[in-house]
Amino acid sequence: MFRTMKRSLPAVLALATVAVLAAVVPAALASSALPIPSDPRDALLKPFTGTPAVAHPLPLQSIPQNPYMAANGGSNIHDDAYQSDAYNQPGPLGRNLKVRSTAFVQDCGSVTFDKAGRIVTVCVGVTGATLRLINPTTLATIASYTLPARKDVTTFSFQNFSGGGYFYLDNADRAVVSTFTGHIVTIQDTGSALKKVRDIDVSAVTQGSGIQSALPDWSNRLWFVTVSGKVGFVTPAGAVRSVSLPAGETIANSFAMDESGGVFIVSTHALYRFDVRAGKPFVTWRQPYDDGTRIKPGQVSQGSGTTPTLIGDADSPGGGSIAITDNADPRMHVLVFRRGKAGPGPALCNQPIFGANTGSDENSLVSVPGGVIAENNYGYSGPLPKKVTTRTPDTVPGVVKVAVDYQHGGCHVAWENDTVRLPSVVSKADLATGLLYGYSHPSAAELPWKRTPLPELAAPESWFFTALDLRTGRTVWSRLAGSNLGFNNNYAPVSIGPDGAAYVGSLGGLIRIADSD
Repeated sequence: MFRTMKRSLPAVLALATVAVLAAVVPAALASSALPIPSDPRDALLKPFTGTPAVAHPLPLQSIPQNPYMAANGGSNIHDDAYQSDAYNQPGPLGRNLKVRSTAFVQDCGSVTFDKAGRIVTVCVGVTGATLRLINPTTLATIASYTLPARKDVTTFSFQNFSGGGYFYLDNADRAVVSTFTGHIVTIQDTGSALKKVRDIDVSAVTQGSGIQSALPDWSNRLWFVTVSGKVGFVTPAGAVRSVSLPAGETIANSFAMDESGGVFIVSTHALYRFDVRAGKPFVTWRQPYDDGTRIKPGQVSQGSGTTPTLIGDADSPGGGSIAITDNADPRMHVLVFRRGKAGPGPALCNQPIFGANTGSDENSLVSVPGGVIAENNYGYSGPLPKKVTTRTPDTVPGVVKVAVDYQHGGCHVAWENDTVRLPSVVSKADLATGLLYGYSHPSAAELPWKRTPLPELAAPESWFFTALDLRTGRTVWSRLAGSNLGFNNNYAPVSIGPDGAAYVGSLGGLIRIADSD
């Protein structure tokens, strides 16, 4: 369950910081790309380390296209209905990388792309959220739509993604967004403005709980889940149907769906397959997992931090596979099951990852040929400093690939990078380049100083766009994005655009990283 921000000194300081940042973004400049302010100590750091990559492609994925969502790779935070977190189109190779940003003082977490290659994103802040249509090159705002405000700003939390943090772009380039008021709205670009064209009130079901995510199935039913554990859908005719999970189970992530009609949801206690029976959501099977004994630093709830990842189409053995992580101690695990209607059966994979009592993952597993990739978020408890310093506390490093035999069962660790620190990013695989893109936060001692390092208390809060080799896990290169609270991505993903640029949402707005030659 999401923890709301208490009115403690750190919370007050956080809100004050956001207010100060907001003051530097005049309303008159809202359509232009005013950069996120960065720390002048950036000049003491090497902006780029490593070596530009040469594309070394892996086999491209073939994921069924949901007919009611935008094209795979650009429809939602995890790229497609299978929540693969993998791209077939190439991203940056590290050649003379250029960084551009635009300041909104809102975290533009989910980044999607319309048929014209323009960015459609929902940027969430303390008071509310804004849907924005953005030029992908200049980051100038083309049009914006203010979504309903929070009813109570004291409920704001850096760890709550409801109210638009998850949204999707449909097959007609319309944004479908859940709001803080228990509605799901559809907003269309009319050519002159963004206009609301559909408004579904599901507040009678949500009863004040945040709508975590909403996505369409292959029959154009609009499914939604709430933080409190409600699972429902809206029929094409507008009827709302819902069921509740068992008492005590909440939902902290988005969900996945496939062409067989399956809707796959992970709660704080179990993994579910839902189908439609007698016109209502129906639990086809329920697979409990080890939810642990605590909310680990780096998690927003006690239980799996992963949106389910689907592997193989529904005609594959067992109806295809599904992967999540658990929350066990001393070591957490990657879990893989069959996902067909017959039930999950024995686990295909139950692989321990990361160190004893120092592993947590609050991001969806990344699907790559022959396995999945997990990152360690242990130690991230939000963007607020915990010492007399401007720096977010260091997290435990770690990225691991687990190789899985999806046909016969069995798995093992294929490689592990135990140096890169990825506090909260939704990392993405780029199969066309053979790179994994993340957003790293080195410790003060690990920063790439040009000369004599500054002591920890004087080191800047610096964030880097980082590429790893998908075959080996080796860090290939890293590019400084910027330093200060505004460059903290706070659970936002890496997104690769049709133009080959990478985009990262941050507390300050949106960042673009692209090759320049």
